[in-house]
Amino acid sequence: MAAAHVGVDDYALVRVPQEKRYSWWSVAVQRFGQVSALSQFLLGSTVGFGMGFWDAFWAFTLGAVILELVCIGVGIIGCREGLQTSVLTRWTGFGHGGSAVVGVAIGISLIGWFGIQSGVSAEGLLSLIGVLPTWAWSLLFGLVVTLIVLWGFASMKWVAYVTVPAFIVLVAWSVGSELFGHDVGALVALPPPGPSMSLLEGTTLVAGGFIVGAVITPDMTRFNRTSADVVKQTVVGFTIGEYLIGMSGVLLAHAIRSDDIITIVTSSVGWVGTLVIILGTLKINDWNLYSSGLGIVNFMGTVFGKRVNRAMVTLIIGVIGSVLAAGGILDSFTGFLTLLGIAFPPIAGIMVAEYFVVKQWRPELDRSRAAGTLPETAPTWVPATLVIWVLAALVGQFVAWGLPSINSLIAAFLLYVVAGKFGLVRGVGLSRTAEGTELSAAQREVV
Repeated sequence: MAAAHVGVDDYALVRVPQEKRYSWWSVAVQRFGQVSALSQFLLGSTVGFGMGFWDAFWAFTLGAVILELVCIGVGIIGCREGLQTSVLTRWTGFGHGGSAVVGVAIGISLIGWFGIQSGVSAEGLLSLIGVLPTWAWSLLFGLVVTLIVLWGFASMKWVAYVTVPAFIVLVAWSVGSELFGHDVGALVALPPPGPSMSLLEGTTLVAGGFIVGAVITPDMTRFNRTSADVVKQTVVGFTIGEYLIGMSGVLLAHAIRSDDIITIVTSSVGWVGTLVIILGTLKINDWNLYSSGLGIVNFMGTVFGKRVNRAMVTLIIGVIGSVLAAGGILDSFTGFLTLLGIAFPPIAGIMVAEYFVVKQWRPELDRSRAAGTLPETAPTWVPATLVIWVLAALVGQFVAWGLPSINSLIAAFLLYVVAGKFGLVRGVGLSRTAEGTELSAAQREVV
């Protein structure tokens, strides 16, 4: 079939074999690329505008610890099982139907952010090169990222090897140029230049800014070889990303007494600052598209019983996202995408609670993992999970105290554990896993 020759399927619906996995460093570079993206730079300036240096330091520290715990929890599940997030949810509390909902939520959310980020890069390319109008650059950038993602983790790895060091060097250059002539010690001691922000508010911004990326960690860690690798890459990636990029943004905000650091950087160092924007977007936008494609592939498989090629899905949604970005349509949906993000933290809480505590379907995963296959069946629906998911999301939305994303995640974890102890976590109906019957050959094929 022609679709089979478009890119690679990258084990979209099956376990990643051990022999096809990568060193922890190869995965860590990509994780760091996500955490050190342009959004992190902007986050640093926002926090620094409202907090003193050391208060901002503690906000980034607490936020990073929260994110690391979430990433390690769901990341270890992904590594052990070798499965992407939405497929994994079939046996970690959500069932066959619930995993389709998770898949489509991931797909819609991340293709939306993919388009928006393409628009951001288009403005940078227009400033740097000109020639084409913004809509054309937006379309071109989106299509370039799409071509990279067609070949999956392997091609994205090499892009990260190039863009991550380049981004670090360019950030150091642009920030250093702006800070030259300033007394860093004095900047550290300065009060915040903008309206004061509490430690809780700062931590909320840091933790909430990457919570969707944290929840879909299995998409990446399924390529790790051991649980220890997951821990190493997470700690290294977040520690360097949060402090190197985030705290650079804090210092810059203090130096220029503004949170509009993008304008300052691009105007002060010209093309270097513009390249920071472009590379900072590219490093995370490939993962936006990659995880979106995985979510849609699982949705198609569970709802329509149709196994579709991941690369072909990526091509289609990449083109759609690029066209929507070129038309400026997605800018109107930022509020909707932010609202959709409230639904993500409870997913991680439920997955961790099921896999490590309740273990209703853990034995099935263990048996099939030993055989190198998927469980032959999955519960069609788990009603208790759907109720818990909604309740936890409402906690995140309406409870004023604490960190909204973490409140919803913890609420989901605790409610699921309690429901499990009272025997309320039960599947309704049974769905056959279509991939399970063809896995032995499909999983071993060289893609």
